[in-house]
Amino acid sequence: MPFSVNGILSALALLLLLWRAEELAEACSCAPVHPQQAFCNADVVIRAKVVGEREVDSGNDIYGNPIKRIQYDVKQIKMFKGPNQDIEAVFTAPVSAVCGVTLDAAGKKEYLISGKAEAGGRMHVTLCDYIMLWDSLSATQKKSLSQRYQMGCDCKIVRCPSLPCEISAPEECLWTDLMIEKQVHGRQANHYACVKRADGSCSWYRGVAPPKKEFLDAEDP
Repeated sequence: MPFSVNGILSALALLLLLWRAEELAEACSCAPVHPQQAFCNADVVIRAKVVGEREVDSGNDIYGNPIKRIQYDVKQIKMFKGPNQDIEAVFTAPVSAVCGVTLDAAGKKEYLISGKAEAGGRMHVTLCDYIMLWDSLSATQKKSLSQRYQMGCDCKIVRCPSLPCEISAPEECLWTDLMIEKQVHGRQANHYACVKRADGSCSWYRGVAPPKKEFLDAEDP
């Protein structure tokens, strides 16, 4: 059966369109992380309100086309980790397909925002960064931001992929929320921190108060 040139070109165009759509859909893929891991991996962690939003140019790509980003103007309430100056603007990609983040810019909601530092009181965030409404955090998570997460940045939180699972080194803590509770924001994420002890090992610690000396000095049997 004969094929027309236009028909072949149309089919190729459709295949290219479908391939591009699939590429965009898979462009932003993030592995789940415990809040402590997100804290330790971030350059900046702040509590803030978003008070403004606009699209801005951020230079050009290799073809000379302008690179667009969304700029969120923020009012910093507290900095848990970062530079010695307030963060005034948070930048992100314009669409979620390339990991852009959407925030409420009405100034009524408070966020916990983690991301990468940029010069001049600015930071860049993606969907892979830990960004949560402040009121959705547990009391333990809020307290851990001030000290406990930092105490465990030398520890390694290991995700349990399937049962049975176990740690392979004393400085590891086994994260089982996804396997046991089938969710990222489970009991360990909401209420535990992986803390380094005096003997160099790490262990899950639960509680709002800082770990006591007895816990830090304890050794595994």
